[in-house]
Amino acid sequence: MTFVVANDRAGAQSPPVGATAAPLVAPDSDMPKTPWGDPDLRGTWPLQNINDARIRLERPAEMGTRAELTDKEFAERLREAEISDAAYTVELRGGGTTGLADWLRATPFGRRTSLIVRPADGRLPPLTPQAAELYAKGRSTWRSVDVVNWISDLDPFERCITRGFPAVMLPQPYNNGIRVFQSPGYVVLQLETFGARVIPLGRTEPWPSQMRAWHGNSRGHWEGDTLVIETTNIVSGDSATTDLAKRAAGPIPGRENATLPVGPEAKVTERLTRTGRDTIAYRMTYDDPAVFTAPWTADLQWTRDESYTIFEYACHERNTVTEAITGSRAKRRTDAAAVAGN
Repeated sequence: MTFVVANDRAGAQSPPVGATAAPLVAPDSDMPKTPWGDPDLRGTWPLQNINDARIRLERPAEMGTRAELTDKEFAERLREAEISDAAYTVELRGGGTTGLADWLRATPFGRRTSLIVRPADGRLPPLTPQAAELYAKGRSTWRSVDVVNWISDLDPFERCITRGFPAVMLPQPYNNGIRVFQSPGYVVLQLETFGARVIPLGRTEPWPSQMRAWHGNSRGHWEGDTLVIETTNIVSGDSATTDLAKRAAGPIPGRENATLPVGPEAKVTERLTRTGRDTIAYRMTYDDPAVFTAPWTADLQWTRDESYTIFEYACHERNTVTEAITGSRAKRRTDAAAVAGN
């Protein structure tokens, strides 16, 4: 199925975000600079606390346009964090968190009801009719128990290729490390899962439209102390086809979004602003006119933690694909034998 991109986007932009949902503003004091004079974003900025505090991408519908928790709701979030911290253990198959309650107490971000701040209800805009059809037909073992007979039945995350873009920049249950490196003319975002993004600075030209990459073509520039990254040329397609050359990786984290398609004109605009010694305000806007009926924007707070260690994310197709295919075939043999025995 070929995407038809709607050009009529009148009224798609949401009104400005309220003060409680806006990213943190930089303090009056000067932020650190690199030796060559750029704002210094270097460091390790894991997103694990955001996931562990259950600050989700979308706001619960019953909260409407309320960007922050009430005192009662925040007290419950804090209580759950204290219980989780108390249960922390490094034993095999252990659980719990460490420092989560302190993090919630230390930042206004701990009261947030969602990462999405535009639209005002904190929820993803409706899908276009064509995207909704592709999403429903998508092939992924996370969404269905259909037969897995070959790699064409699996999505790119299941094949250990990518979580999708910009999904890799949003919190997931584990491996949420981000490390920033800088050199004159470049910023590198090392992601704990699925590689690093090397971002040239300056008004560089985008790739030709036929050139595609899983994380797209990212180009950065400075607007004052804010790093602006524009990404286009993301691999487009869907998860309904069995033609792997026409598959895409869902742009939104979460198993329920594994089969969300990506349109040919998808664009991501990110803004990173150092807001304190240990904080960065990160804002990301995703605009995909073939898939969403309006752009949407998410705000996150990155918090520095130099004690966080990024290990190799040793995921490859041999880890997952073989087991999925052989397991599905074995189950079908077992089911057929049971039917024959009856």
